[in-house]
Amino acid sequence: MRQIDPDFLALPLRRLADAALQRARDLGAEHAAFRLERVRSETLSLFDARLQGAMDADDLGFAVRVIKDGTWGFASGVELTPEAAVRAAEEAVRVAEVSAPINREPVELAPEPVHADVTWVSAYDVDPFDVPLRDKVELLAGWSSGLLGRVDHVSASLMQVKEQKFYADMAGTVTTQQRVRLHPELTAMRTDGDRFDDMRTLAPPVGRGFEYLTGTGWDFPAELAEIPDLLTEKLKAPSVEAGRYDLVIDPSNLWLTIHESIGHATELDRALGYEAAYAGTSFATFDRLGTLEYGSPVMNVVGDRTAEHGLATVGWDDEGVEGQSFDIVRDGVLVGYQLDRRMALLKGLGRSNGCAFADSPGHVPMQRMANVSLQPAEGGPSTEELISRIDRGIYIVGDKSWSIDMQRYNFQFTGQRFYKIENGRLAGQLRDVAYQATTTDFWRSMEAVGGPQTYVLGGAFNCGKGQPGQVAPVSHGTPSALLRGVRVLNTVQEGGK
Repeated sequence: MRQIDPDFLALPLRRLADAALQRARDLGAEHAAFRLERVRSETLSLFDARLQGAMDADDLGFAVRVIKDGTWGFASGVELTPEAAVRAAEEAVRVAEVSAPINREPVELAPEPVHADVTWVSAYDVDPFDVPLRDKVELLAGWSSGLLGRVDHVSASLMQVKEQKFYADMAGTVTTQQRVRLHPELTAMRTDGDRFDDMRTLAPPVGRGFEYLTGTGWDFPAELAEIPDLLTEKLKAPSVEAGRYDLVIDPSNLWLTIHESIGHATELDRALGYEAAYAGTSFATFDRLGTLEYGSPVMNVVGDRTAEHGLATVGWDDEGVEGQSFDIVRDGVLVGYQLDRRMALLKGLGRSNGCAFADSPGHVPMQRMANVSLQPAEGGPSTEELISRIDRGIYIVGDKSWSIDMQRYNFQFTGQRFYKIENGRLAGQLRDVAYQATTTDFWRSMEAVGGPQTYVLGGAFNCGKGQPGQVAPVSHGTPSALLRGVRVLNTVQEGGK
């Protein structure tokens, strides 16, 4: 049975929280929350089957956030004593008091039921931090050695994170949770004459344990066995002819398009202009809620803090809001946003949907992305059936580079592999492909989505937002999808202009 590590529970969690919250209450705070976190991370990197670096970090500390006179105040500390917790509460109140005279928007929070003395642990079987370092290195080195000889070089990496969090607030919510996540990656590189290229594994980062690497989560040996021949074919493939094509996009590529053009665009703080300095605002402004035709009628997008193995899956967010699932796009129309408690009340949207998160004990929680996922069609087609519907097109697999504007509207994406489609069949690989569109044109061109058998949960560890910058892990599930008449660029020709 999965359980929160005893050494974390042995910390003086309640004593520190009680001291901080009582002091904030005594000083007249309308709201106060205490958060203690331990974030352990380990990263391994190998090149040509040899260990190049190993990093093990441990971030432990606490934070106090208050509302006083309708204004936020925040302070953090690393000394785990009641006296330090009291000092942090006092500092947070002082920050609020100093800021209150220039605050033109009094802060109020949407109501949330009290969650008292509850715990949650993410879905994993083997804690990666219980696996000896030597075993991890040997596994990655063995996979790399199996590729060498068939390719010129191989890089391999494994990122692992265990995040433990205790939260308590003045309303009486007390939560304790633990989640684990992994990001394995191998990249093969090869030259052929004057051409050089690489190819990366498609295995996504996941909220799972070490079992993901040992056969119960992803068949790494099978994928790695195919990469040398696929890379050889890619090096010899012809360059794409620019034009408009029908596309079938694999989940291993489409997740990133979802992230950039839907996930960020439907964060309400962006849509309202509160977030603008880092990666811009959003074209999906609040006045278009309920009317914006985001995509075709087959487009249904859900925000989900409960998805099994999702990177953004939690029991409760950093404002004590229970993880939940909610609609963002229904039948192609924008129907919802990702919210924290302040934004939910500010725009009269009722309860928060649990999208407040801080990436460390020293950072203030901000509105962050849930697992934002395109839903499959019940009883829908396979990827092969989608391909069979196309006379002239391209099948796109894997993510690579991308670009999107400050309104989350004009974008361009490339990929790992591209296959010509002729008369409903794959007809060999292509090179130098990028697809370009506006967000609404792209999603409105989506004619069909695959069934549940095509659905894969992709994602990333490093979604950036805010100043000072924070990173957050997030997953995006998607089926395969068929889109008509999308503009395709030749990246070599475009780059040479």
